[in-house]
Amino acid sequence: MRNKWVLFGVVASLLVLTASVALAADGSVLANAIAKQVETAPNTINMQAEPGYLGIPGGPKVNMILAFGWALWVGWIFSTVGAFGGVMAGVGHMTVHGLGAYAKSFGKTPLNKSVTDSVRASNQMLAGLSAVISTFSYYRMKRLVLPLGFALGLGSIVGAFSAVSLTAGKLNFSSYQGYFGLFVLLLGLYLMWETSPAGQRSKAKAKEAAKAFEAAAKAKGEGVAAPTGVKLIKFTFTTCQFTFCGVEFSFNPLLPFCGGVVIASIAAFLGVGGGFLLVPFITSVTQLPMYLAAGTSALAVLLSMITGITTLMLHGALVDWNLVGLELAGIAVGSIVGPYTSRFFSDIWLKRLFIVLALYVGTDYILRGFFNIKMFG
Repeated sequence: MRNKWVLFGVVASLLVLTASVALAADGSVLANAIAKQVETAPNTINMQAEPGYLGIPGGPKVNMILAFGWALWVGWIFSTVGAFGGVMAGVGHMTVHGLGAYAKSFGKTPLNKSVTDSVRASNQMLAGLSAVISTFSYYRMKRLVLPLGFALGLGSIVGAFSAVSLTAGKLNFSSYQGYFGLFVLLLGLYLMWETSPAGQRSKAKAKEAAKAFEAAAKAKGEGVAAPTGVKLIKFTFTTCQFTFCGVEFSFNPLLPFCGGVVIASIAAFLGVGGGFLLVPFITSVTQLPMYLAAGTSALAVLLSMITGITTLMLHGALVDWNLVGLELAGIAVGSIVGPYTSRFFSDIWLKRLFIVLALYVGTDYILRGFFNIKMFG
């Protein structure tokens, strides 16, 4: 019970801070960017056109039905595998809703960078809400390793603040999209190895726990009592021991802290939550099965996301609240459903879904960002 209130207090305090900064943000940065655009490249913006995204004259008008449907998918995928929420949110904003092509139309100008930072902040807000819901859902299911989540989360705060402070207002969209794709592609290639026979041999403990959980879930469905859930045995600054479905795990909290710094730096630079890097880190370095990785990464993503959004807002990033508000509603629905459907997917198939998404998104965005080539569309 004490852990529950500690978790709630930390999350609530950080959410209040983020909301306060977001609501206090003004449009001076955007107004200056528009004025600069008119001065340097007047042919790229029609000041007489009807306001669209962010209130920019001639900006795209996002289909709200499509936005809600895509947000459902984002919430489901993040809460199911503990990752790819921010990546899929990015795909939605950049490609599905056309904001990527729109940002590129301005050239390498302040307005391009303003739209890019807006997309980064919006991605993190969507992934963040899913992380909030997923964190508490998995906590209730006893599938969240709090010491590991907080160790990753504390490192994430350091990494996210540093990366956003250095890149806010300086990243043009083409570079952002290209690096976005590069990191995701490398992740997909790594996961291909991890699911190969050689990679699987190094995951004996995680596979044992995954099989035990699947058997327990099946037994519960048949009315048979089965021991499940995370049970903490020992925690110090250098050692954490716990069991899950009768399988014992241990790790050094300093390792995930350092991992959190590196992962959050990359994720904040890309404007995503970081679950797509946290999940393979958790399953590889700490040997946890995906059933625990999803909830634990959600807590770390939440702390990183709050830091990233707050820092972006302090640097003048704006969001389209009409669009984001509707998307958050879709995220909420998808995130509630995800944890309850994840039990119907095997550990290996969840990773294979992850790989397919990573290879496609990574390759497509590298080509679009660095070479202006489209695979489809």
